[in-house]
Amino acid sequence: FGTDWHDPLTAAPPVTQPDDAKSCDITVAEAQFRDFTPYKGTYAPPRGCGDRWSKVVLRLDGKVKGRQFDRLGYLHIGGVEVFRTSTPQPSPDGIEWSVEKDVTRYSDTFRQSQDVEMLIGNVVDDTYTGIIDVKVTLTFYEGRPAATTPDRVLTLQDGTLTTPRNSERIVAEVYATGSGGGCEEYWYLTVPDAAPYSCKADDGSYREVQIKVDGQLAGIATPFPTVWTGGWSNPFLWYVIPGPRAFDIKPIEYDLTPFAGLLNDGRPHRIEVSVVGVPEGQAGWSAPVNVLVQQDAHSRQVTGKLTAHNAGGLANSSTYTPGSEHRLDTEAGHRLTVSGYVDTSHGRVTTTVSRKLANKSVHQWTDGENSDALEATWTDDETVTVDGRGPAKSTHTQRTYTMDGTTTLGAGDRLRTVMSLGDRAAVVETRGSRRTDWYRLDDTYTGDATYTANVPRDQRHAVGTTSERFRLYRPGGCYDRSVITVQGTLTEDRERC
Repeated sequence: FGTDWHDPLTAAPPVTQPDDAKSCDITVAEAQFRDFTPYKGTYAPPRGCGDRWSKVVLRLDGKVKGRQFDRLGYLHIGGVEVFRTSTPQPSPDGIEWSVEKDVTRYSDTFRQSQDVEMLIGNVVDDTYTGIIDVKVTLTFYEGRPAATTPDRVLTLQDGTLTTPRNSERIVAEVYATGSGGGCEEYWYLTVPDAAPYSCKADDGSYREVQIKVDGQLAGIATPFPTVWTGGWSNPFLWYVIPGPRAFDIKPIEYDLTPFAGLLNDGRPHRIEVSVVGVPEGQAGWSAPVNVLVQQDAHSRQVTGKLTAHNAGGLANSSTYTPGSEHRLDTEAGHRLTVSGYVDTSHGRVTTTVSRKLANKSVHQWTDGENSDALEATWTDDETVTVDGRGPAKSTHTQRTYTMDGTTTLGAGDRLRTVMSLGDRAAVVETRGSRRTDWYRLDDTYTGDATYTANVPRDQRHAVGTTSERFRLYRPGGCYDRSVITVQGTLTEDRERC
């Protein structure tokens, strides 16, 4: 690695955009972040593209040069979190990068003038010189929105939610991230008190993001094990290719429709999000909540009832084995099924949500943590069945996240990290016994980087090879792209479909 390298990129597909629709662009935020002062501005709907859109695309363009850590950021429009991101680490000569995101589901927010707040918390001083310069735009494509586009986008008010009384589908999304530079940034490596390791957690490394309605468990999910661009003590792994989701942090979605009969009574209801496994009183997690609502246009009030609530016991076993190489084996999991109905203008509709989580990991390290290794798999299987008029519609989503990494500090303070990350999903939709839609996603990152630690930057003599392959298969087409870098130079960019 020299003083410059290829601009950051990912193998992920660009957001598809309508070919023949009229479009309008507006700038939402333009700022330089030097500290923890948020950018504040105002948003006004676009002129000339109507107030209904077939698609809305957010784009962030950023640049930074010098020396800087990875930083986390968010963008709020009207109090709604529409984007959460992290930043690449710059070269001395400077880098530029961009991120695109489909934000059509927030169209309700975009129809009125709103306050804008954006922050990428940063520190600039004599050592960390990188000023993060960003511009965020929205592109609106005129046209009829999809039937699944939410009618309302809500945020919590003092921890409570009041839904429209004719809500017939309610989905909460939570941008859950473990970060902040402490141990919760590396939550998957934490160990119980009995084990001699620098990051402790009473019950070990298992984390689960829960959402409750009026104190009752309403949803469970596995957080994605995001690795930021300084992760695993080796920024040379991530200078060009970030780990999956690092630049576009996806929210966890919870279908709360079984609780619609309760929520639709016109009163505020308490909504709480918590992360299982975080030591009491310890910070490090952020979990802002948006609520997306579809309404029954032909009913003033949609009534209903929660009819089933079955929460299995949370299993979490951590087994520590001492030795010259310490070992911690973790097995954990949880199940939840909730069901409820709503009486709509088109009849009674019953929604059943079943979710099953599992985690298995092996963490091995030596005294002094000069060797530190983790092999882990997380699964999050969810089935949502909607039974109303006609055959029941069922959507089965199997999510699998993997991490296999080893960091070793060897002779001459040469630090080497070998890493593999996987973000996979398989989705099948059926109606009755007939499959109606499906897709499979596989985003795999691999890296191997070595540098001399504890010396000035120009003496690190870093070398590294990184790659990402992103595959997406669905009826009628596929996307398959791989990128490879060596010492920060892009050596392959190949599309197979």
